[in-house]
Amino acid sequence: MLNNISLLVGITLMYSAPLIFGALAGVISERSGVVNLGIEGMMTVGAFVGAAVGYFSGNAWIGFLAAGIAGAAFALLHAIAAVTFKADQTISGIALNLIGPGLALFLCRLCFSGATMSQPVPHKLPKILGDAQENTVAQNLNLDITVVLALATMLIMWFVLYRTKWGLRIRSVGEHPAAADTLGISVDRTRYICVLVSGMLAGLGGASMTLAVIQQFTPTAISGHGFIALAAVIFGKWTPQGAYGACLLFGFAEALSVFLGLKNVPIPTEVLAMLPYILSIVVLVLFVGRSVAPKADGLPYEKGTR
Repeated sequence: MLNNISLLVGITLMYSAPLIFGALAGVISERSGVVNLGIEGMMTVGAFVGAAVGYFSGNAWIGFLAAGIAGAAFALLHAIAAVTFKADQTISGIALNLIGPGLALFLCRLCFSGATMSQPVPHKLPKILGDAQENTVAQNLNLDITVVLALATMLIMWFVLYRTKWGLRIRSVGEHPAAADTLGISVDRTRYICVLVSGMLAGLGGASMTLAVIQQFTPTAISGHGFIALAAVIFGKWTPQGAYGACLLFGFAEALSVFLGLKNVPIPTEVLAMLPYILSIVVLVLFVGRSVAPKADGLPYEKGTR
């Protein structure tokens, strides 16, 4: 019984880490007033770059860092469209979700002799637990370093948003950009920084999947994770701690489908695979009307307007 519980907890934490990075990406962007629907595309780009750099360099940490940089670079397109040119943020995000998988697949074919998936990275990101052969519970927990990094990122973001002047500026830009502007806060610069940080976190989320979970990039490595992360942002009421808790819930749904499959429970595999997405829809139906987004979320800011 204890082994089953530890196995379920371990799988939950493993699958939650990519979602947490993606959800935190949505929180920091939307807190500044920029809707980022392009998290799925940014995660996909990060997933490929992380796996490719990790494979060619032989170092998963270098791949992880490169994925964050690639995600930020890809997010720059969204920042230019949404902040500089005041384009519709929803359309811009959807465009990134269409470009990201295509770009990743094109680069994958270019780097791996026409293959649609990368070669496995020689060394995955390290685990904190799971190597102790004499401890079955520790092996089942299978705790990846990305789980700890995701938790640390959430705590840092909470501290920055609610305990620092910079965090107050971010929240003021997302709630009342005109008032923030009159106080000398650069709305555009603040939003640019937040969108780039959002892209970096999304890239790290993608790399968490290909460098810690499956060890290589495939076209389905990031399959709806960005949209589940967005559901977690809404469920978590646009707070880091709320989004973190929501991701654990979604991670549990994904872990449950894997766990039941491992135990050969007589449930069709198609139904098990649908569990995380069904839960996402249920959460959106139940909570989307009750969660209140930042007042200026999704609204381009024109200097001099109120």
